Amino acid sequence: MAPRILLARHGQTRWSLSGKHTGRTDVPLLEEGRRGAKLLGERLHRAPFDGLPGAEVRTSPLSRARETCELAGFGERARPWDTLMEWDYGAYEGMTPQEIQAVRPGWLIWRDGVPQGESPAEVTARADEVVSWARSADRDVLLFAHGHILRAIGARWLGLPVDFAARIRLHPTSLSVLGWAYGEPAIESWNDLGHLPG
Repeated sequence: MAPRILLARHGQTRWSLSGKHTGRTDVPLLEEGRRGAKLLGERLHRAPFDGLPGAEVRTSPLSRARETCELAGFGERARPWDTLMEWDYGAYEGMTPQEIQAVRPGWLIWRDGVPQGESPAEVTARADEVVSWARSADRDVLLFAHGHILRAIGARWLGLPVDFAARIRLHPTSLSVLGWAYGEPAIESWNDLGHLPG
């Protein structure tokens, strides 16, 4: 069996709702985020996923990802992994894109990185570590993490530069599946919100 990566972005937080860059700040889930995590779990425990019995489960150690994992019913199987932490936004932590553009017009995180935080090359290295690990055995993996690092993993799974991730957005509590087509890495589904109401 060719391994797949299932990507679960954490549920909604106060900062994700307002568009603030939430890197290493441990912002808790909103009630909406907790409900979404439970609905995601219900979906992953129904066909065709059936609880992913053979999959390895990893989670970012940050509470918003860890709680999403637990509420989805995978907490006992999950191992925390620092490599899945969100981009270190450094001086831009807690700022909205509009606030950053006001002080640095034309800024794009995927190209420019952040002062006092991670560069795109450093995030690429972390994403490559995840992809290499995921491909190391014949089993699926389920990851609970954050928007930017999961987008970076998506780009690197495809063998594309990390700045491709600028073109593949992810909403809170979304589910994405990275797999294979004709022997080549492919996106099976992306930013799927079918388990959420509305």
